[in-house]
Amino acid sequence: MRLLLVEDDPVLGPNLQQSLHKAGYATDLSVDGIDAEAMGDIEPYDLVILDLGLPEKPGLEVLESWREKQNTVPVIILTARDDWQDKVLGFKAGADDYLAKPFQTEELLVRINAVLRRFSGQNVGALTYEGLSVDEQEQSLISTTGDKYLLTGTEFKLLRYFMLHPNQLLSKSTLTDHVYQLDSDKDSNVIEVYVNRLRQKIGADWIQTRRGQGYIFGLTEE
Repeated sequence: MRLLLVEDDPVLGPNLQQSLHKAGYATDLSVDGIDAEAMGDIEPYDLVILDLGLPEKPGLEVLESWREKQNTVPVIILTARDDWQDKVLGFKAGADDYLAKPFQTEELLVRINAVLRRFSGQNVGALTYEGLSVDEQEQSLISTTGDKYLLTGTEFKLLRYFMLHPNQLLSKSTLTDHVYQLDSDKDSNVIEVYVNRLRQKIGADWIQTRRGQGYIFGLTEE
């Protein structure tokens, strides 16, 4: 899953970006409102973590602009403003959740997972699908036979995206857009390598190849 973190604090921003990377999220960092708005318009983010007190353009105006342009990307407001009036304004502008500073990274990760689950139509909690489950904290896979496999960072990101979008045709370019961050060397051909690695762990029937189109995650019907 690919996130946009909008935070101008020179210490908090990079530290939080690193924590999100460790949690398996490809995360781009923006430090001002104008840049953030443009990135949110152009890039296919799965979720945005948005500070309100930003230079160039306030975060609330950025959010309002996205919603006016029918940009429905999920947004979690992250700010030092914790008055109830500010929360009301944030939700009215189109925020999906609100977390006041100071905060624990673990709480933010729980909120991210909850918002992503809601938007994918899945229950909040452990990531499971048809007997297959992923431990997101450990970044491991438990197969339908009960076997446990540790996943590499890219395998974990790819499998999580597949499991949040079951039975959908996903092109290689879509997968690279949601697995790698902005400054990564995005080679869509590498996706095939990681798909094959996942097949070795969960079984070949779980991921179908549509030649020239992409992949579909989900058990093949007999």
